[in-house]
Amino acid sequence: MDNKNITKILKLTSQLMELHEENAFKIRSYTSAIYSIDQGNISLEGLSKDELQKINGIGKSIAEVIEQLQQTGTHQYLDELLDKTPKGLLEVLEIKGLGPKKIKVLWKELNITSVHELLEACQAGEVAKIKGFGAKTQEGIIQSLEYMESNRGKWHFADVEPEAIAIQEKLEGLFGQDNITITGDFARKAEIIERLEWIIKTDQRKEIFNKIDQLETIEKNKKISSPFTWRGKTKEKELEIVFFAASTSSFVNEQLLRTGSRAHLLAPIDNEQTLGSFFKSKSFSSEKEAYQEAGLSYVLPELREGQFEIALAKENKLPLLLEESDLKGILHNHSTYSDGKHTLKEMALYCQELGYEYLGISDHSRTASYAGGLDIEKVEKQQEEIKVLNKELAPFKVFSGIESDILPDGNLDYPDKVLASFDFIVSSIHSSLNMTRKKATARLIKAIENPYTTILGHPTGRLLLRREGYPIDHKAIIDACAENKVVIEINANPWRLDLDWRWVHYAMEKGVKLSINPDAHEKKGYFHMKYGVLVGRKGGLTKEMTLNAMTLKEIDEYFTNRINGIKK
Repeated sequence: MDNKNITKILKLTSQLMELHEENAFKIRSYTSAIYSIDQGNISLEGLSKDELQKINGIGKSIAEVIEQLQQTGTHQYLDELLDKTPKGLLEVLEIKGLGPKKIKVLWKELNITSVHELLEACQAGEVAKIKGFGAKTQEGIIQSLEYMESNRGKWHFADVEPEAIAIQEKLEGLFGQDNITITGDFARKAEIIERLEWIIKTDQRKEIFNKIDQLETIEKNKKISSPFTWRGKTKEKELEIVFFAASTSSFVNEQLLRTGSRAHLLAPIDNEQTLGSFFKSKSFSSEKEAYQEAGLSYVLPELREGQFEIALAKENKLPLLLEESDLKGILHNHSTYSDGKHTLKEMALYCQELGYEYLGISDHSRTASYAGGLDIEKVEKQQEEIKVLNKELAPFKVFSGIESDILPDGNLDYPDKVLASFDFIVSSIHSSLNMTRKKATARLIKAIENPYTTILGHPTGRLLLRREGYPIDHKAIIDACAENKVVIEINANPWRLDLDWRWVHYAMEKGVKLSINPDAHEKKGYFHMKYGVLVGRKGGLTKEMTLNAMTLKEIDEYFTNRINGIKK
């Protein structure tokens, strides 16, 4: 029961309290405790009731709840609330834009107790008739429900990765490393995974599938399995899983055909044949041999998307892709100055411990009051602390940055004098997200044209599987960044992965550098860097086109020259 799990359960409890109109004071005590845990940097694991009560915002009753959570994974009051709540309403609570109070109205006035019933009521126009809802709210609910439904059964790569690795290790133990290969979306490092697929080299299919049946973490679906294919799901996530059996002679062919995307396999390699049909035409001893015989340089699995890779492979011009080890620093991070969980010094020391040469701190700007955005006085205080830290930690360096909100009119969040005091600025949109493509593009371009913008942060604002990004004209945005020498962020948080990899190659063609940024709000957020690297690699990103692959000396000069250029 770490802080994240504790706050998740406390939030559910407070939502159910609102739903059942419990005592308002009691609800506030939960929200206060949640805020204190989120903003603090104290691990609650193993703390006694007395120790918990010493934390600001946690009183006796909440301390008792947390103690129960640590012992049992739940608490008595939550169980009581769940007992009088229709199970379907728990899923309704996840719908964006619907709070407990509105859900209570839907429940009591329309007897809605599930997502399915809510969709039917919206489609019948019943929700719009309720006081306080209206047609606009009803349409928003329909869109949210449709988005939820379209993403059902899909997972972030980062969520699936541990299970995939664990299954891979078990399979290698059973059948040998050379006889197992993972294919499909996971092999291509796709940001969203719908199923895991493996190919097993064997001439004894029945025996192999019987062994797979014994694995404890997965279960077979006999109805859709066949003598050639084992189909089922993982027990924990109910993620679809497939095992294909292939003979020794066809193993590489299957690997090629089941790893490449449809667009990759349909790409013509000459006037008569597609790549996929060539892969079917004969046996190969390895994937590299197959690409070579097709007249192509070897295409790494993550590039097999039918984007730009075939044209470059024909000319032997595929890029040497960025490696995580190429990164020299971590930019776009938050500390306790805004909504981070660890202090500036803790973030810096851990970054140094991981072997990086520099840290870019970029807490939220003042408009983001919901996230503890920094007023000008707080900016000055942080910059003074950075000066002290840089003397203490040298040659490691902390760069003073800010994640400036891009305001609705496209301006940044501080006067020029304050903007000029930072080493770099990440400009991002966090509010007024309901925009047309034209408005969002214009808003971003105005921020890009601001001479103080160094990096454009998470360009579409998307949250994968949770919220679609606002629509933008990617080409116009990238072209504007090229013209104004603005770097584009690949936000490495697995929920964002924004800039989308499909636009990385175009950015590089236009000479726009990319920056792999974790948007870390705590120390362990640094480990998201690897997912940003995966996204960059899918788009063909190289070390040379990555801002934070620069050494400390190089990026220090880069920031200094940019600031000096503004002053001129």
